[in-house]
This record gives sequence, structure tokens and C-alpha cells, in this order.
Amino acid sequence: MSVLIVGAVLGSALVLLAGSAVAYRAQEPQAAMLEAAHLPPLLTAPGEPVELRYDVFCSTSEETDESPCDADGSVFVRTGGAGPFAQLQLRVEPSAMDGRYVALVPPSIARSGRGFSYYAVFVSEQAGQTLTLPAGGADAPQQSLPLDRAVEVHIGKHRFGAVRRADERVVRASWGSGAQEIGLEQGRGLPPTGGSSFDVDRFGAVHVLDQVHRRLLRWREGAAAAVEVPLAIDGTLADLSIADDGTVYVLETATAARGPLLRTFGSGGKTEGTAQIAERTASQVRIGSSGPVVLQHPSGQWMPAAIDGRPLSPQAQKRAGRAGRAVPGVGDVVVLRVGSEIRSAVADANGVRRAWRVTSDTPLAEIQLAEPLGNRLVLVVRAYTDDNDEFVALVLGPTGLLSSFALDSADWAETAPLSRFRLAGSALYQLGSTPAGLFVDRFELEVK
Repeated sequence: MSVLIVGAVLGSALVLLAGSAVAYRAQEPQAAMLEAAHLPPLLTAPGEPVELRYDVFCSTSEETDESPCDADGSVFVRTGGAGPFAQLQLRVEPSAMDGRYVALVPPSIARSGRGFSYYAVFVSEQAGQTLTLPAGGADAPQQSLPLDRAVEVHIGKHRFGAVRRADERVVRASWGSGAQEIGLEQGRGLPPTGGSSFDVDRFGAVHVLDQVHRRLLRWREGAAAAVEVPLAIDGTLADLSIADDGTVYVLETATAARGPLLRTFGSGGKTEGTAQIAERTASQVRIGSSGPVVLQHPSGQWMPAAIDGRPLSPQAQKRAGRAGRAVPGVGDVVVLRVGSEIRSAVADANGVRRAWRVTSDTPLAEIQLAEPLGNRLVLVVRAYTDDNDEFVALVLGPTGLLSSFALDSADWAETAPLSRFRLAGSALYQLGSTPAGLFVDRFELEVK
């Protein structure tokens, strides 16, 4: 997740709106598709100009390749999270690729101590469609927060090859079809895929999703063998999350016939429900205060899929989207990669409570994990060059970097994209793989 912020000034006129923005609702004709991609500036640095950029594409059917199209677009923006929106006309950026739309957020809004919230509306006669992004529109606009008092951490140049050895290898399984083995899918020209995701429950049991064999393998703490739990899943690449009561949530990726699904199972594998995910792509499922929350795209928001065991409709999910992931008892965790800088914050209704800006001399890729640990924050991010890549774990505290270490990327087999790490108690767990099989390692985070 990244954002491009530049300093161009656009002459955008402001038009205050009271309630008329609600009229812009996405219309979804089956034959035509209007799509937009946007990298939201979730966390902004002091003084930097903020531009909102969108790549807009059209196609006339699901079989047609995406191509730039003519569309009119507006952004509706306001200071903080309440009050009337102001309308900014999106303009085509002539120096960029076709279909790039941009609007400069006025400094009076962008530099507000309360941050700003916004959503965009695109209308295309070519596609015969209107698109709102985020999908909840005025009910659930995207939120941007200022990092006025962030703790700054510079981790310098990464030294490859100096990885930390795990405190314990808690799971070791070969590839195969046996009771204690993990299924592996391989195809010509395709990367091997197996052990799609994992989680660690509150009792320390490790759960690995073997999507190839449509089952969960559960290693209880101290047990030599896994318990097999059959699951009624489709066998696609999927993410996994285990609730405190043992409920199993499996987030399945979209197929040609349907969008993403969240399947719910009892701890013994009994099917308890299925929820249709609101948007076309979903990358993570985690446990919120009232049930599972799912990171959905293109909105780029965390949306509840169920509340107190009751599945939410796609429209209800869209209306409840939020920029940060709500962590029970902590607040919203918001994280953003800007080039080789990681911006992270813990926020509540009053704004940012704690924040960090981590910079690196080595390029950084995806943020695999961002989890609070007391008044600290644990981050795991991939560092890379043209020839190497490793994960870097950082423990951030109120005054700066408390500890850090490198981990072997160990990603021979493909998994769900953001499923390789979990934090349980004071331990970091890593899901890894080699040509011989799959493993889960535990690293104690000893912070004095």
C-alpha cells in the first residue's frame, strides 16, 4: 500500500454541499463496468501537499480488457469526520498515463489538525455507469489523519544474511496428501501454492489452512500431531482467522463465477454461515470487537462482514467501512507505506494517539503485519534489492525503536498475500515454506 504525493497546484473551485452528495450512488449495470484504483493518503506528514489520484478504466463486459475511458469525476472532501462536504472537480493529468485523474486538497483542509475525509464519484456515459469510491460514499468516506507528533525511526541500510534463528519451530509438515501433510498445487509456469494461511488462537494452538485438501490442521501447544478438521470450502487461495471462542473464519478469493466469500465454521468444522463480500477483491480477515472485519478493495477499507454472528449484506458492509482496523481495547491501527517510509498510527475518535514514521535506506515492499502490543507497535515489512529479500520485524515504543531483527523470507510456496505473520501474546509467528514442506516458527519479542 503506497501513496504518491506531489506539490502541483490545481485551480479547483470549492462548492459546499449539505446533503446532495448522498444522491451519488453506484449503479451497477451487469453489461458495463466502470472501475477506479486509488491509493489513499491515510497518514499525512506536516506541511506536505496532498493530491488525490485515481486511475479510471472502462470495459463493456467482463470479457473485455480494461482500457482508459472518458469519465467526469468529483471528490467530496471535508475537514474532520463530520459536517458538509466541499466538491473538488477531478482533472485529467496530461503528463501521466491515460485515465489518471487528480485533485489537490486545499491546504486549509489538508492541514487540519483533525485530518480530513473524502469520497469520489465518477460518471461515464461510455460505460453507462456511476461509481462511488469508497463504495459507502458519504456514509463511509475515506479518512486521512495528520502525523503532527510522530516518533521518527531510521533503520538505515538492511544487512542481508543476518537473520534471527527462531526460538521454536512449532509446526513442521511435509508436502503431500497424508493426515499430517499439507497439500501442494503446482502447474506449468505457475508458482507452487500450499498452506494458504494460518492463525494462532488464544490458547497457543496453531491452525494451518490446507486449502488443497479443504481442511484445517490444528496443532495444539505441545502436541506432536495435528488434529484434522474438514471444512466445506472451495479450495481457492484464502485467508484465515480464529476467534476467541474457536469460530473459524475463512476468506476465500473470488472466482470466475462469484466474488469473495467469508465462510464461518464452528471449531469442529460445522458450517455456520456464508457472507458475500461487498467488493470484488478482499485481502485479509481479522477479528474485530463485534466479529470479523475484512480489508476490501478498491475502497481500501476495513468492513465488518458480520456483527454478533449476524452476516451483513454487501450494502451494510460498504456503509460501515473505515480506514483503520479496529483492534478491541486499543483503537484503530492505521498503516501506510510511502516509498521506503512506513507511517503507522493508533487512533481513536479524538484523533491520533500514537504514531511512528520509519524510514529505510533499503527499499521496502509490503507491510505484512501491524499489531499493537501494549503501548508498542509490532511491524513486519519486506526489505528487498534486485537480488535479495528478507522480512524485518520492528518493535516500536513511545520513544522510538525498541528492538528489531531480520527473518528469512521463506516463501517458496505462495500463500494468501498478507498471511505470513501473526502476533500472539508476546510472540511473533511466521508461516514459511521450502521445497520440503511447510513450517511455523515462533520468535519471542523480549522488550525490556
